[in-house]
Amino acid sequence: MKVRIGIGFGSVAPAGFAALVDRLEKLEIDSLWLSEQLSTPAVDPLAGMAFALGRTSRLKVGSGVAVLPGRNPVLLAKQLGSLALLAPRRVLPVLGLAPGRPEDRPAYPLPEGRGGVRPAGTAGRRGAVFDEALDVLRRLLREPRVTFHGEFFDFTDVGIGELPTRPLDIWLGGAAPAALRRIGRFGDGWLASMVSPEQAAAGIAEIQQAAVAAGRRIDDDHFGLSLRVAFAPPPANALAALRRRYPDVDPSRLMPVGWAAARELIGEYLAVGVSKFVVHPATTPDGWPSFLDSFAAELMPLES
Repeated sequence: MKVRIGIGFGSVAPAGFAALVDRLEKLEIDSLWLSEQLSTPAVDPLAGMAFALGRTSRLKVGSGVAVLPGRNPVLLAKQLGSLALLAPRRVLPVLGLAPGRPEDRPAYPLPEGRGGVRPAGTAGRRGAVFDEALDVLRRLLREPRVTFHGEFFDFTDVGIGELPTRPLDIWLGGAAPAALRRIGRFGDGWLASMVSPEQAAAGIAEIQQAAVAAGRRIDDDHFGLSLRVAFAPPPANALAALRRRYPDVDPSRLMPVGWAAARELIGEYLAVGVSKFVVHPATTPDGWPSFLDSFAAELMPLES
């Protein structure tokens, strides 16, 4: 398996984005990952991907993660296909079910179902929209013309023009049982977040089991993890929040403190089959320059 370690900054404002992209390219860091943070000053992931890819020649750029339900999958296929043609092998889309901030969810309305009935915004209906939108997206990125008559999307003989010369892999986020089964049935890879090595191992097994049941298999090197790394003991309120959200996991198994702990934990993930990492620094923007220099020295040697 090829080990790759990229960087995600969560919320990057436009004012500092160009300098950050230039620095990543100069340090030859593998990839930059942009989160969907609608109600913040953060750069939009798709706009940021286009900007960063056009400004660099080797840096890969991913969305970690972009919300699919609420986006038109035909237009998204055109956008991703265009990026893949403009920057071959450097576009890394990861899609998710819902925005991280509940207050942002109304900005991603679900399409109407058959008969003009708009589905309730429950997780189950959002999942149904996700599955159908993903099917539309994957087909349009692989087939010259597509006819699709589904519950939420209905069109005849549509194409997006020139297709990427290499099929574009679509990775998915999520860790709930339904999300893992969806990845096995439809996804090309998994980008997990806030799971321990033991949970990652169980998730990989469940994904592969679902893939086999669907007559598929996910490549062994298509399992990744977003890992938040701290450089000082987290404050009590942050630890309490972690324990409330993940009561069965030691916080140190989710957010290591310091480079040595990060390297050790990455080694544990590697042992269970995770080989792609997105490291998020638990630091403010004024600490990013020193973080990047240290990242190059401390973690990039782990790549293979």
